[in-house]
Amino acid sequence: MKQQPHVVIIGAGFAGLACAKALGNAPARVTVIDRANYHLFVPLLYQVATAALSPADIARPIRRILGRYKNVDVLLGEVTDIDTAVRWVKTSAGTVGPYDKLVVATGSIYSYFGHPQWMAFARGPRSLEDARAIRTELLTAFERADNAADPAERDRLMTVIVVGGGPTGVEMAGSVAELARYALARDFRHIDPRQARILLIEAAPRLLASFPQSLADYAQKELTRLGVTVMLGRPVETLTAKGATVGGQMIAAATIIWGAGIQAAPGVAMLGVPLDRAGRVAVGPDLSVPNLPGVYVLGDSAVTLDERGEPLPALAQVAAQQGDYIGRALAAQARGKTAPKPFRFHNRGNTAIIGRNAAVFDFGRWHLKGRLAWFLWALVHIYLLVGFENRLQVVAHWLWSYLTYERGARLIMPDAESPKRD
Repeated sequence: MKQQPHVVIIGAGFAGLACAKALGNAPARVTVIDRANYHLFVPLLYQVATAALSPADIARPIRRILGRYKNVDVLLGEVTDIDTAVRWVKTSAGTVGPYDKLVVATGSIYSYFGHPQWMAFARGPRSLEDARAIRTELLTAFERADNAADPAERDRLMTVIVVGGGPTGVEMAGSVAELARYALARDFRHIDPRQARILLIEAAPRLLASFPQSLADYAQKELTRLGVTVMLGRPVETLTAKGATVGGQMIAAATIIWGAGIQAAPGVAMLGVPLDRAGRVAVGPDLSVPNLPGVYVLGDSAVTLDERGEPLPALAQVAAQQGDYIGRALAAQARGKTAPKPFRFHNRGNTAIIGRNAAVFDFGRWHLKGRLAWFLWALVHIYLLVGFENRLQVVAHWLWSYLTYERGARLIMPDAESPKRD
């Protein structure tokens, strides 16, 4: 009897999870490796960071998601080495292999553009730990401001800087503004949170570079309406525990949130192949790594070209479609069938939310903005959440927040690791 091929998937994000599900019940042994025991819906992390949602609302155990597939095993551990010569993957929980096919979907981390020391002063919402730390720092700053006797220190504590004018920065700045203007407005006796300064700093001359100009202009107008100060064409020069230097001006701030760019997570470097400046691997039309038979790289760790020769964006929908494609391709190979045609991305639209009743949606040929785009944004994100329980919880939280302007996840967690301060 022919032995079933062994497929090892590193990472249970959008790409890795889609790949594992597409391989479910195929004639193959599948091992999914991740250092966390849950799948995380990263696009909504900023809402955890700004107290709109709780961590459990956007995370679901990997074993619960994949438990119905008897051929899929899950290993909790961190990958420490990949030996492509003998086809073994070393992890903190032991060695896995040999594999017949290896799928690397390790995702991305924030890039600080050659200034790794800035990470100590500005977190980006890329993990639950990051989101909880941002929430703790943000809420603690208002608590300290309420007791501050020095007006200058009070102003610093009530100043929030968001670096980066892409979707993450725009959504974060809008959410922080709504937190201060509405949810916290009546909570304090000695300060008025509505007077908080929220600054969105972008080095480029416009927001949302991947969106049409009309949608970027609308986003800037809505942010300004919320009280966010948008600073364009102003790159960050330095970051310290006291604030940021922008255009030669020192801006004192207690909370700095990073959302200015990403790079591939370091795990993909273990393949020992050339990487681009963002740490990504260039893959072929079938998402395979050249000169490494049986190895595929997906999502934010890969440079994948579209039919025009342009790199695909680092979006969840790209990663999910790539994972589904590879899963179906490997399942077809295991069944002795013809592999599908080269991967082709089908754009479902690009979106960003600015605030209450305000969002933008780019479908390529046509665009949406305002209340309808906001409603569609909510529907899409609810649909993409994994698990009925998570969808129900998020809908309940959003409906309550919409009706009352409240945010129920305003917990300061002393154990949350925060950026180091001088």
